[in-house]
Order: sequence, then structure tokens, then C-alpha cells
Amino acid sequence: MKIINSIIHMQALAIAPEREGRRIAFVPTMGFLHEGHASLLREGRKRGDVLVLSIFVNPIQFGKNEDLDSYPRDMERDFQLAEACGVDIVFIPTATEMYPEGFQTGVSVREIALPLCGASRPGHFDGVATVVTKLFNIVRPDVALFGCKDFQQLAVIRRMTVDLNLPVEIVGMPIVREADGLAMSSRNAYLSPAERQSALSLSRAIKRARELFASGERSIDVLEKETRALIEQESTAVIDYVEFRDGATLQGLEVADSNTLLALAVKIGQTRLIDNTVLGEEL
Repeated sequence: MKIINSIIHMQALAIAPEREGRRIAFVPTMGFLHEGHASLLREGRKRGDVLVLSIFVNPIQFGKNEDLDSYPRDMERDFQLAEACGVDIVFIPTATEMYPEGFQTGVSVREIALPLCGASRPGHFDGVATVVTKLFNIVRPDVALFGCKDFQQLAVIRRMTVDLNLPVEIVGMPIVREADGLAMSSRNAYLSPAERQSALSLSRAIKRARELFASGERSIDVLEKETRALIEQESTAVIDYVEFRDGATLQGLEVADSNTLLALAVKIGQTRLIDNTVLGEEL
């Protein structure tokens, strides 16, 4: 497994003559890897001849007073997981090389980036779209894999890839959950034991919404009321949003159907967690 820190070195490998005819599969991450990331890497190993993992805590997707400085990091553990998943190259650029002095160019995706986390974290998806575009230009992947837990991020990247004619196949992978239902996230490390229990309200709310939908409930008002009520039972939970939207366009809805996305963002103590489900999808 090669560790590469230089953009020029990574680009040279991506366009080397020996790369001809070999597919590059790419998993971009911010590190502190868990089983959710491992599922992406294992699938990437199946889809590519060369598997590249990037680890980069991207400063321009964090807002003021967010957790850029405290974001969890454990590079040695990340290397162990990467090697176990068959990663060929770990690309770890520095912020100063990714965003050199005078940097002023960005990528912005409009409508699909505006609701949900886009409304709560202004500028966040501009940072995501910019760094992913840069990484695609550096790594030159044939296929890139992202987790569906960050549903809106995946939607933004799909839109950007189509709009900019980027020759990359985008693969969304299912949410990986702990045994008790909590969606795996690097930020789960922030939770105290008591907060960890409160955080289960997100997956319970999703389960309740899916049960209501399966029993025939289609009113967004009813589904939202029931979902909110379950989360609000937890005293440490502060809802950022509970929204039901079209799973393709992220437009608002009045009546649910099988493609309806339920997206949640909830602060448990000081930790902001997200989760989602598409009501008609089989789990």
C-alpha cells in the first residue's frame, strides 16, 4: 500500500502509461474510518483494478464555529483498515497544497444544494463540490463511491458530475448501522454514553415513519408530526430539521410516495447527527 502526500505524485500515477486499461476506483474520505467507509472500500476493490482512498479534512466545507479543529483523527487506525480492505494507494494531501495562497476558484451546485443541510450550513456544499472536483482531477477515477448516509451530498455530487461532464461513475452505497440502529458516523465518537442512547431516537423515528408509510399513511403532515414527536421525547435532542422530500430532486412534497426521502438532522448535546431513509426502499 502506497502513501502519497504530493498532488503531483498522485497525478503522475493516475496518468502513468501502465494505468492504461486499468480502472481506478476511488473513495474520498475525511478519515477516522469506520465500517461504513470499509463497505465503500470493499465495493471499490470489486469495481476497480486500482483502489485509491483519500484522507483529507477539507477546511472549506466547515462553517464558522464548526468542528474543523476537533474533527476526530486516527491515521494509524485508518491505515490498518485501508490495508485490510485492499487499498492500493492512500492519498493524503495537505490543506496548503490543496488551497495554495491566492486560491479563489470554487464549484457551486445550485437548487439541490439549498435545502436541508444546505440551509443549515451555508457554503458547506460549495466546499464539498469544490474539493471533490479537485480530487477527481487529481486521482482521475473511473468510479467513485460515496455513502448514502450523506444523501444530499451524494445528490450534489451526482448533479455536479453530470453538469460538468466529468467521466466518473458515481456509486451510492447503503447506510451501515450499528447493531442498535445508529447510523455509523465519525462524529459518533463525540457522544457520551447517555447521548449515545439519546441518538437512537433518530433511527427509531425513521423506523416509525417507515411503519406508518407501510401501513398506508401518505400525509406528509402526519408523518412529520409522528417523526418529530418521537425525537422530541429526548431532552438532549434539538431538531435542526425533519423533512420529507422527493428523493430525486429534493423538492418539497405534500403527499408521500415510494421515492420520498425522510431526512433528519438533530443535535444530541453538542453533536450534530444526520440520518435518512427512502420510504419505499427495501432495507
